Amino acid sequence: MKLDLKKYKPNTLGGLLLNTLITVTIVIVLAILYFYAYLPSITNHGETITVPNIEGMKISELEDFLVKRNLRFEVNDSSYAADQPPLAVLKQFPPAGSKVKEGRNIFISVNRINPPTVPVPNLLDGSVVNADAVLRSNELKRGRIQLVSGPFNVVKEMKLGGIKIDPGTRVPKGSVIDLVVMDGGSKNVPTPNVVGLNLEDAKVLIFGSNLSINITLVGDTLGTNPVIIKQKSEAGEIITVGDVVDVWIAKPGTEPPTDEEIEEANDDEF
Repeated sequence: MKLDLKKYKPNTLGGLLLNTLITVTIVIVLAILYFYAYLPSITNHGETITVPNIEGMKISELEDFLVKRNLRFEVNDSSYAADQPPLAVLKQFPPAGSKVKEGRNIFISVNRINPPTVPVPNLLDGSVVNADAVLRSNELKRGRIQLVSGPFNVVKEMKLGGIKIDPGTRVPKGSVIDLVVMDGGSKNVPTPNVVGLNLEDAKVLIFGSNLSINITLVGDTLGTNPVIIKQKSEAGEIITVGDVVDVWIAKPGTEPPTDEEIEEANDDEF
């Protein structure tokens, strides 16, 4: 069968249809090449990287560390953690172990250089027990207790680094506030019962009685919720303000050491 080329001349209907078909075919071929060859090659289609754990790293270390892994980072926000160095990574997104494409930005939250400040609460004329609880709720720590003569057993002054401070003074979060406490006019106090309590609750009672504390760990307490298993002086025993209450801490259920074992341990130290 002989093909009649006259029907496909440009100025004929057949020629117009042929040109249209050729154009459509070229467009389809180019589209296939773009979406299935060129585009995947520039977007690393199918290639993924496992996100490393960068929490705890300093921001100065990240550039080289991530570039070597074909990743980048961007600081998203900042917060403060007292147990981390300044400009350390506190959080990351995506999290470690995630699968991402090469060149992906890892968004990070970094530790501030300076801690945020909080106002010192008004602890004056309140008890030590109340002061301890209020300071903790305001993300501050209670430091030393200085006893002075006075008719009431209440807080008389607050100090930071040995300097008197007033309520409302802004101090770095986590600051240690020392308390000047009146002795209530009495030098003798009953020893509180702290056996069975955790250390923080025991401290509240002991410091609230204007006494000091000496702590001895018994056994391995890592990963447990240790409690006081023994105390000396005994609960209810009358002692002098400022005296030391010895406590032994262990995981619940631990047999408390006998007085003989304590004496032997003390002899071994010397």
